[in-house]
Amino acid sequence: MKPKVIIYDFDGVICDSVHVKTQAFVELYKDYGLDIQNKVKNYHIANGGISRFEKIRYFQTEFLNQLPDEETVRLLANRFADLVKEKVIASPYILGAKEFIEKHKNGSLQFICTGTPETEINEIAFRREIHTLFTGLYGAPKTKEFIIKAILQETGAHENECFFFGDAMTDYNAAKSCNIPFIGVKSIDTIFPEGTFIIENFTDTKLKNIGL
Repeated sequence: MKPKVIIYDFDGVICDSVHVKTQAFVELYKDYGLDIQNKVKNYHIANGGISRFEKIRYFQTEFLNQLPDEETVRLLANRFADLVKEKVIASPYILGAKEFIEKHKNGSLQFICTGTPETEINEIAFRREIHTLFTGLYGAPKTKEFIIKAILQETGAHENECFFFGDAMTDYNAAKSCNIPFIGVKSIDTIFPEGTFIIENFTDTKLKNIGL
């Protein structure tokens, strides 16, 4: 039986674009030296799926000992967007991802749930010409838990009628918090808890074992 709802993170799940954002954060803090850049890089990698606004606030407070005002955060986030958006749009798909999404378009309601700002993910999906494959595309400033709960309410789906594909612990924790089944997309940056259902990519034959 096909799931009623399939939810996807974006970077590292649909598109191979995680490294683009890692490089952009390092570039954003180039004026502060290698030590700060390495701290920024490591925190970003360890906290995939958290919005850039939250990360920038953390970097400014914890690494630079500054109390950032929202205008500073907004300016840095805009610079980050300028560094990444075109590269994300041009990034390759995770192997089999687009074909998998196309395959399930008519049998399931499909959504994107990402830490990327909502206006930006809508533009990215439109320019990649995949927006019509999804019922909804949701992102920051909404949290992933909020988005999942909103999708469940919107669709009337029960938790066990859903799957959530993610590549980071933020995704895993959001799915578990909302009691929906989680599928980890393998990432060199994430070690999921023992027993997590993990796929190499969307051509992985293990997907057939769960009806996908």
